[in-house]
Amino acid sequence: MSDVSFTRFWARVTACHVVTYFVFGVLAYYLFDYAAVFASETLSCYMRPTTSKWIALGPSLQVFRGLIFALALWPFRHVFLEGQHGWLKLWGLLVGLSILSTAGAAPASIEGLIYTQPHWLDQIKGLREVLAQTAAFSYLVVAWHRKPRRAWGYVMGIAMVLIVLMSVAGALAGPR
Repeated sequence: MSDVSFTRFWARVTACHVVTYFVFGVLAYYLFDYAAVFASETLSCYMRPTTSKWIALGPSLQVFRGLIFALALWPFRHVFLEGQHGWLKLWGLLVGLSILSTAGAAPASIEGLIYTQPHWLDQIKGLREVLAQTAAFSYLVVAWHRKPRRAWGYVMGIAMVLIVLMSVAGALAGPR
């Protein structure tokens, strides 16, 4: 398989992250009633209300996270882009380092379970969205590299631009 330039890798990683982040975020918002969860006694001191302009702006700011992911993953790209079961390797890396073993006490991480007050069951509930999103992200990044069709770029690029524009529009909309 041919190697990919950093610019193309960054664009693909960012598009896959923004699109999956948005899709799974919207699904979780409705399926798990995030408006009520974020307003609960447990999370209201930790999470902004879902009516916050920052929540609306969140999906567009994921472009910066896409760049961070691309920079961090670039030296290891051959392991998951070309190796057998590549998407599982990438997903395992994300689950291990970004979800379960964070440096801070994020909910459902080992540190979060030890050092924060919310009940462990309440913390674990958030894993449904995060595990599904990172699995989809990992699969899409590897699939796009292994079958680099022009349609990928159009569909993912247009989806990412629309998500960013909707996110910014939501943040600029009337008072909240």
